[in-house]
Amino acid sequence: MTKTFCFDDVPVLETTGGKLKGYFYNGEYIFKGVPYAYADRFQMPKETKWDGVKEANSYGFVCPLMKKDTPCAELLVPHRYWPQDEHCQNLNIWTKSLDGGKKMPVVVWLHGGGYFAGSSIEQAAYDGFNMCMNGDVVVVSINHRLNILGYLDLSLFGEKYKNSGNAGHADMVAALKWIHDNITLFGGDPDNVTIFGQSGGGMKVADLMQIAEADGLFHRGLIMSGVNDALHMPPCTGDGREIVTEILKELDIPENEVEKLESVPYYELVRAYMKISPAIAKRGGYIGGGPLVNDYYKGNPLDYGFREHAFGIPLMVGSVFGEFAFMPVPYDKNVLTEEQMKEVIKPVYGEHTEEMMELFRETFPGKNPTDLLFIDRVMRQPSKRLARLHAEKCNIGTYLYEFTLEFPIYHEKIAWHCSDIPFFFHNTELVEVCQIPGVRERLETQIFEAFMSFAKDGKPQCVTLPAWEPVTQDMEPTMIFDRECELRYQFDDRLYERIDSILPPFDMMKMTEEQNVQH
Repeated sequence: MTKTFCFDDVPVLETTGGKLKGYFYNGEYIFKGVPYAYADRFQMPKETKWDGVKEANSYGFVCPLMKKDTPCAELLVPHRYWPQDEHCQNLNIWTKSLDGGKKMPVVVWLHGGGYFAGSSIEQAAYDGFNMCMNGDVVVVSINHRLNILGYLDLSLFGEKYKNSGNAGHADMVAALKWIHDNITLFGGDPDNVTIFGQSGGGMKVADLMQIAEADGLFHRGLIMSGVNDALHMPPCTGDGREIVTEILKELDIPENEVEKLESVPYYELVRAYMKISPAIAKRGGYIGGGPLVNDYYKGNPLDYGFREHAFGIPLMVGSVFGEFAFMPVPYDKNVLTEEQMKEVIKPVYGEHTEEMMELFRETFPGKNPTDLLFIDRVMRQPSKRLARLHAEKCNIGTYLYEFTLEFPIYHEKIAWHCSDIPFFFHNTELVEVCQIPGVRERLETQIFEAFMSFAKDGKPQCVTLPAWEPVTQDMEPTMIFDRECELRYQFDDRLYERIDSILPPFDMMKMTEEQNVQH
């Protein structure tokens, strides 16, 4: 079937920044690389203006990374790589209509990569075309400053650097303001905006709930594999006096000439930062790299509690079974005997092996006991705590999910970090490993329709899913997304309690080092 394309007849839109022209492709108007703000290094974003008509037909620059991209695990998480520049405050829009009276729900994607990496188009599954087409929503994805460009506190060195420790978050707020002021032009409803993100993007969703300047700019939130507590990611507190002073010394810049840091080539700045920051971090000092807890940003809700405004925002929170279990294993779990499974599990659980195998089978009927070795110990428990905390005062909906699908790679590999993204975006057709006959389309429909329902009225529903009950003070329902979906209650509490009583606390740094060695 021939697809349609149109450029010349697409109308020019008059946005707050200037005239903008996108293109029409196969039922959608697409705008790429739209500037929403401008910022000098370490400074707050300002409203951007341009002359003439800007053609929004190419993705904009993404924030520079501190380390070179190295393609790997592309079958698990297909990536796209893109030119980098500090002036990366841009967004992308997919919409079916340019009718200002259409008032379609708006969904805004906040990319993963922690606070230091990633981009709005980094993963193939981030493309907004299918979500827009199948969900009748306006889809927006944004780029913003990251790492030392977005999260390094220079506020003690001059008023112009006020809140520089949260510059990346200020970019996101600026993007949401631009969306609020302009999205009607794209058929969107500025009073019905859902923000969603995965991993670092999920953390940003919770963070924006903790920033008063973002109040009223979004109305629902979805956090995917993005809840961390102080055990895995301590809050960013203190100030930048020591780290900035040491960077200046390393670059041979006098302290009274701190403004020279604005023009130091980015990778020279990175080199200096990487050289001196480990020692400061080891002493417990501030080194940036994440949002700074202050009057602007009130901190991770698990550490500081939710702001009152957050309780008026319906929230979905979820994680996947094997979050950081990326590496293949040297055996086929499907052909192991009972004794062989015990031998695989025993090096970790020792004398508790048989007990843990039995408890695992009770918790996850039908799953192979060896998957006990890959069960997430980073996101699931904090996600449950965050949901309970939100549900204490929220009477309009807090919803939990867990994605536990097995994929046709590495002998039925259990779901890993990012593996649920294609299902939420309705993009499984773009990710080869998602092609599971008789499963892919049905599960994608269930997850996608539940999310679109949530974006429209704050309640995740799908006719082929069980009724999805919200978390309450007494009950903790979790929607299990798998070959067969079901709603389960407090189903994994005993398993986690026993794991935590046997094993030492999860060490994310050690896991990262081990995976880097195997790569």
